[in-house]
Amino acid sequence: MLNKRMVGLGTQRSVIRELFEFGKKRAAEVGSENVFDFSIGNPSVPAPDAVNETAMRLIRETDPVFLHGYTSAQGDAASREKIAASIRRRYDMEAKADELYITVGAAAGLCCCLNGLCNPGDEVIVFAPYFPEYKVFIEGAGAVMRLIPADVEAFQIDFEALSDAVNEKTKAVIVNSPNNPSGCVYSEATIKKLSSLLEEKSAEYGEPIFIIADEPYREIAFDGTVVPYIPKYYKNTLVCYSWSKSLSLPGERLGYIFVPGQVTDHELVYAACAGAGRSLGYVNAPSLFQRVCAECVELTSDISIYETNRNLLVKGLRDLGYHVVEPGGTFYMFPRTLIEDDVAFCEKARDFNLLIVPGTGFGCPGHTRISYCVPTEVAERSLDAFAKLADFYR
Repeated sequence: MLNKRMVGLGTQRSVIRELFEFGKKRAAEVGSENVFDFSIGNPSVPAPDAVNETAMRLIRETDPVFLHGYTSAQGDAASREKIAASIRRRYDMEAKADELYITVGAAAGLCCCLNGLCNPGDEVIVFAPYFPEYKVFIEGAGAVMRLIPADVEAFQIDFEALSDAVNEKTKAVIVNSPNNPSGCVYSEATIKKLSSLLEEKSAEYGEPIFIIADEPYREIAFDGTVVPYIPKYYKNTLVCYSWSKSLSLPGERLGYIFVPGQVTDHELVYAACAGAGRSLGYVNAPSLFQRVCAECVELTSDISIYETNRNLLVKGLRDLGYHVVEPGGTFYMFPRTLIEDDVAFCEKARDFNLLIVPGTGFGCPGHTRISYCVPTEVAERSLDAFAKLADFYR
């Protein structure tokens, strides 16, 4: 007898991946220039030149047995120290190499945190709209996901709903800011209020409630928007970071967990995350790119292209009658669909070779995610397809 849950996960792609595969098939039929694929968050700008230069230098100058060999399970010590030094510089916060655990991207970091923190039946709170894989990761850790409905006017946190949801089973709250799929950035006021509420609830129930900060989009923020660094506001915060988006390296699978020394029972929490990595079979993250990312830790790709695309699409869609909350970061926006049934709306969009993802999958019906990490000329030409889609519903 096979594990039915795993069979289901293995035989049913996510809606995003299904749409991405449809886009490739459609491009072969009508030409890629005629398909406007906003389905997947695959960075469209290259990594900084320094990334490839660093990789090539390390390959040329380093003993290959060392370079491609195992590192410590928690990651190469020198690389962890470079990352810790960057955290100290950038956020004026204590950080040590032994508080970092290098992971196979932020997804592995989330799985390590969830499996390390949660016992069967524990609850993890998620705010809609949310990245759909959170549910997979949470349930894979034996926990239960509690969803807080979206504030669709600003995509901040509905604190009344959150307060009602927190209970003695609450182990953690996942915070994704800048957010996939809305592009929103939680304000400092929001983070302060969240911290205060969780401190009160932790005291009430006699156990720490953790924030797991999922931060692959931290560097992609526009108009000078400041993304609050949550460990500065709430001591029981675990940070899951990834270079997939900031350095345009999604396929290299490199990230880290930061367990600050201020976390309650820090050593045990760190050990639990590391133990979860062992249990899940994460021997160590890719050796070469541990060192590459550590040396390029404060670089970013040219995110100005994403800001250009955001500005173009926000104005263009609003002019066409779409309701759009302007994203503060990421390369996603989350406009309302022109009919209540977002799945039907996105299905109709395919008739115009416009590939957008229904909001239902993100826990927020009546919306659609547009992933605008595409060449700017694709974003420009797509407006005609969005206009035809709007005309159909008029």
